[in-house]
Amino acid sequence: MKKVLFFTVFFLLLTSTAYAQKVFSVQYENQADVKVFVVNYENQADLKVFKVQYENQAGQNDGKWFFTQYENQAKKKIFFVKYENQADVKIYFVKYENQAGWSNNSKKHFFY
Repeated sequence: MKKVLFFTVFFLLLTSTAYAQKVFSVQYENQADVKVFVVNYENQADLKVFKVQYENQAGQNDGKWFFTQYENQAKKKIFFVKYENQADVKIYFVKYENQAGWSNNSKKHFFY
């Protein structure tokens, strides 16, 4: 019984760090915590982002994002800027979950 409990707790801890981050796209730049720019090519990105389908997959700073319907549900508010030089972080949307993650670790602090 102790082994089952240990593995259950271990599994829950492991999976709790492997999820996404809840974000909300604001309408105005001054409302945002982070300004992002979507680049055309993966190698230009600081962060490769995968959009998850369900809110319960949200959690940590690993490039897996869930876009919330309401601002107060989000951990970070983002604003999509028009020009690359206006951005805090450059992102690229990937097709597969295993492609998500940071290319430039020096920008990670924007999403903590």
